[in-house]
Amino acid sequence: MEKSHTLAWHESLELHEIVAFKSIGLMKMKTTLPQIQDNTLKGIYERGIQETEVDLQELMEFYRYVPSANDMREEERNISLLFEGDLLAFTKAGVRNYAVAITETATPALKDVFVKQMMKAIKLHDLIYRYMYNKGHYPSYDLNKLFENDLNLANQALSM
Repeated sequence: MEKSHTLAWHESLELHEIVAFKSIGLMKMKTTLPQIQDNTLKGIYERGIQETEVDLQELMEFYRYVPSANDMREEERNISLLFEGDLLAFTKAGVRNYAVAITETATPALKDVFVKQMMKAIKLHDLIYRYMYNKGHYPSYDLNKLFENDLNLANQALSM
């Protein structure tokens, strides 16, 4: 990719989603690793950590091509970002999973339950999103800040 090339906005937003998801996952794996007793599972986690670190470093290189994301500053982050981001990712994945399940379900009673539970997941997602937005942790209307937060989060996950 040439340095003068800029990512499209939709590509930049997809990059944001993947980097945020992987950063939270990496932080969660690193936090969980010391608690794992089974050596095989611990080895799988260590591999997951190593591969995710490589993935993040590779993805972070693309931030130089994000439109108008200049002068990124590193900010101190606290552990609450892990908890916030984990819940946000969990609820977002849940909504997606319910949507797929609804399209694959033929039994009306089960479909009704999936729809009801998906609506609850949407409300919970909105609740955690608004919490993060109000705290300045998810500045969805300021793409430069959003991308800056991604890099800060990825760097924090890599430095754990």
